[in-house]
Amino acid sequence: MRPGGNRGWLLRLVIAFSFAQGAVSMARPAVSYRALALGADERAIGVIAGVYALLPLFVAVPLGRRTDHGRCAPLLPVGVVLISGGCALSGLADSLWAMAVWSGVMGLGHLCFVIGAQSLVARQSAPHEQDRNFGHFTIGASLGQLVGPIAAGALIGGPDMAGTSALALLVAGAGGAVAFTSLWRIESPATANSRGEQGERVPVQRILRARGVPAGIFISLAVLSATDILTAYLPVVGEHRGIAPAMIGVLLSLRAAATIACRLVLTPLLRLLGRTLLLTVTCLLAALLCAGIALPVPVWALALMLAVLGFCLGVGQPLSMTTVVQAAPEGARSTALALRLTGNRLGQVAAPASAGLVAGLAGVAAPFVMLGALLLVSAGTALRAPARPAGEPEDAGKASLSRAILRRKSGI
Repeated sequence: MRPGGNRGWLLRLVIAFSFAQGAVSMARPAVSYRALALGADERAIGVIAGVYALLPLFVAVPLGRRTDHGRCAPLLPVGVVLISGGCALSGLADSLWAMAVWSGVMGLGHLCFVIGAQSLVARQSAPHEQDRNFGHFTIGASLGQLVGPIAAGALIGGPDMAGTSALALLVAGAGGAVAFTSLWRIESPATANSRGEQGERVPVQRILRARGVPAGIFISLAVLSATDILTAYLPVVGEHRGIAPAMIGVLLSLRAAATIACRLVLTPLLRLLGRTLLLTVTCLLAALLCAGIALPVPVWALALMLAVLGFCLGVGQPLSMTTVVQAAPEGARSTALALRLTGNRLGQVAAPASAGLVAGLAGVAAPFVMLGALLLVSAGTALRAPARPAGEPEDAGKASLSRAILRRKSGI
């Protein structure tokens, strides 16, 4: 199958990613509740959550190297096994150190799955289809992030917190395993065989110096940090403003639904504005909206702001993937995607810590002002994102337009 051919593989990948991401999104709050039931304090919860993000940092680039010089598909079932096993064994663990270990295994599985899946999308999509296909691919993540916490909340509660959280983790493990059903023949043999001849390994420094790669990494980090801190600190803001927890849940679900809606209409938006302008405008608008959350606005205005914010944040992840893939040197695109994921993980560790420090010094609304500043910088960074695939001459678009005009004049 040539790039840009039958897209049945993409639908199966989205389905598999929905279950894998749903399992992780269900398990992460369940891990915190189970750790609390086992006697953990806030510091222990932070360590367990940090292991999830930190452990994969040591293997991201080697996994990217391996994928650049081989097949993508084997990483997918490995990721599903690690996710499902990490979820289930977290539910069976009876000590905090075991919880930390299995949380790290879960994070490693998520990293394996995402590197393999993103590399597969990059490899099996024609250059002009990458924005659209990455957008559709990330719908799977959004669906998992929408359903997972709701499922966890439905199962966890009551006097037996340890038992209900363990049940939620076991269910998450079973749900993640469903992803196996969509992974059959997902990588084209022709695409896999095309990786047979490889040149020398591209140094990481050269990848990071490629114009557009740092921009894509930073935009992804900023957008993911905004999503994580919004999820963590909106309940705190609601508590201070007297907004009921049920309403906060509705507001967060509204944000997630707007993100899904954005990715469904990403293709016409790209036709209208182009990738660079779309990234810049949405990051700039998201910066203003994040800062606006710090204001004491009524609930209906907050709902409107979060809906528009969710729509804007939905642009950054898929387009940053395309930006990194098309800016990276040939033969190092999976490694570049792994570096992007490394940046995401670092953001997941550093952003909450920074937000906690800012909130302690300046109040619970201050982290949203910090996010606004971060997204404002990412809007400027987006201007450096390449507007065309790597290797395409700068005047290729003009040449294509000139040829079209000549054909029209000659009646061809």
